[in-house]
Amino acid sequence: MIWNRETRYTPYNAWPKSTLPALTAQVATSKWRLQHHIQPASGLLNDPNGFAYFNHQWQLSYQVFPYGPVHGLKAWQHLTSTDLIHWHDEGLAIQPDSKYDSHGAYTGTAIPVGDRLFIMYTGNVRDADWNRHAYQIGAWMDTDNQVKKITPPMIMAAPAGYTTSFRDPDLFERNGEYYALIGAQTTANLGAALLYHSSDLKQWDLQGELDLPAELRGYMVECPNLVEIDGQPVLLFCPQGLPQTTLSYENIYPNVSLVGTKLDLDQVKFTAAGAPTQLDAGFDVYATQAFNAPDGRALAVSWIGLPEIGYPTDSENWAHCLSLVKELTLKDNHLYQNPVIETKRLRENAQVLQAEVTSLTGAFETELTLAADEQVRLKVATTDAAHYLLIDLDSQTGTVTIDRRHTGHPFAEKYGQTRTTQVLRHTALKLRLIIDVSVFECYINNGYTTMTGRFFLDDAPTQLQLAGNVAAVSGTVWNWRK
Repeated sequence: MIWNRETRYTPYNAWPKSTLPALTAQVATSKWRLQHHIQPASGLLNDPNGFAYFNHQWQLSYQVFPYGPVHGLKAWQHLTSTDLIHWHDEGLAIQPDSKYDSHGAYTGTAIPVGDRLFIMYTGNVRDADWNRHAYQIGAWMDTDNQVKKITPPMIMAAPAGYTTSFRDPDLFERNGEYYALIGAQTTANLGAALLYHSSDLKQWDLQGELDLPAELRGYMVECPNLVEIDGQPVLLFCPQGLPQTTLSYENIYPNVSLVGTKLDLDQVKFTAAGAPTQLDAGFDVYATQAFNAPDGRALAVSWIGLPEIGYPTDSENWAHCLSLVKELTLKDNHLYQNPVIETKRLRENAQVLQAEVTSLTGAFETELTLAADEQVRLKVATTDAAHYLLIDLDSQTGTVTIDRRHTGHPFAEKYGQTRTTQVLRHTALKLRLIIDVSVFECYINNGYTTMTGRFFLDDAPTQLQLAGNVAAVSGTVWNWRK
């Protein structure tokens, strides 16, 4: 397929009916298909959308272009779950089928209101001269998963002083009032996050621009997301073009977290508790969406993929996945992330971690502790050990380095093939590593920092190898049930 403007934006009903079944059959044969992460049946997956609890189920959607591994005409693919680990595909929930989203149903969020789920998302429209128009569209989902869009849109355009790069509304409710934080760009090409307010979910008024420091804005703020943890506000956002003098990062764009002490909605003022940090120190996390669940947890899910980067699965007509669902917690104004407790239900066949563990099934997990002032290397390898992912742990310097140069299918080499994160020196180092065929999620020191990414071997990973002072390591390995 030649991907150009015409093919990327061909309406779904104009594709031959045989196209999707053929693509799905092709994708199903991929050796890189995941066992437990959300992935598209075909085409491209990107931002998580509409993460909520409604109708006695967890609700989650993702942007999808089902016809190819490219950014084209986006829709929302809808999933439901009762346990946050097994997800049922409910089909396309929001399609680009109106004059306000004719070129894509882009990112948005959802909150339950009474017996319905209220959704707000960005409708992307291009005119005859290919100029962008962005609409913030409302919709209602009922208990039968039927979605009805509201016309006209909630917000027809960005306010004066801002460009048409105006998207990704984050809905939340405080004291019976409703708010939407929307990513934006000023006409001076500075990123921004605009706060809108509504008392009735019909009339939306601009409250003001969130007072992000200039050095944190880049040229565009995508996917702004506010969540509250133990009474403290936490802001997640993706500032494109962020200077690396502000935050050290190596990916094309960072996903940033900023812990606050106070959020004044009337004055649109966010008081930070400290410096910004990378949400994930690995290779591929972007567009994280979090919300406050009714059970008291702050839950998050991330897109494991990056804009403008090619991946090896592109040749198989699919791309990307979502992370496991993570719980966010705070300690001493630092954001911790860990897989939700439900994830442990996937464990089976526990083995003691030793110099070599074989007969793994491609999806497995290990928890280990390295004694203080020691070094060890962990290798995630194929059966013949010809290709592998390397993880170097050094509890003397307090560093964890992940190296994907030896996997056999390099990609995004422009942005480097290793990542290193820093924790406390001269103390025992804890690692929780989850492998799911072609994705790794690495949680260090009980979630103090995380490292996530894709890696592509010629066969599924089936063994773990330890090198260095193996006696300084204790741990357990579990296969994950299929």
